Amino acid sequence: MYYDPKKLQGKSFTAIDFEAANRHPNSACAIGLVRVENNEIVDEEVFLIKPPSQTFEFTYIHNIRWEDVKNEPTFSELWPSLIPYFTGVDFFVAHNSSYDDRVLRACCKEAGLIRPKIPFLCTVKLARKIWHIFPTKLPDVCHYLGIPLNHHDALSDSRASATIVIKSIQKHLQKV
Repeated sequence: MYYDPKKLQGKSFTAIDFEAANRHPNSACAIGLVRVENNEIVDEEVFLIKPPSQTFEFTYIHNIRWEDVKNEPTFSELWPSLIPYFTGVDFFVAHNSSYDDRVLRACCKEAGLIRPKIPFLCTVKLARKIWHIFPTKLPDVCHYLGIPLNHHDALSDSRASATIVIKSIQKHLQKV
């Protein structure tokens, strides 16, 4: 994936953040989605997801419990609502994108769906390349860039990732 802001300018993308119930990558219990077109956020939504297991190990991180999702749609049932965020975009964005890509792949496999053939851009790598930020955890990058964050809230995390990309493009445009 390219990490040159001039190549990102004018592209459409969707920032994604998953929260998982447990260590299994197919255990997504929430997804935050933020769609960006022409460097502007045009749509955003968060969905709770009923994972395939009632085992929740990470409630202490994201405050989501089985009781919160037991009546929500499974990933397969939610899929039609996700399609507008996956259609017509040049790439996906996530902070530590290998994690979100792994969860997306596992959830698609569990649901018998084909993962969209759209590449991921990692905002960890982008922040390191553009601003030389270390450490590069999402709260650190957001603090450096002045981006509001309610960490481990799927919508807030995906909005932050989208904003990191937008700010990298804006930084490039200031140099031109």
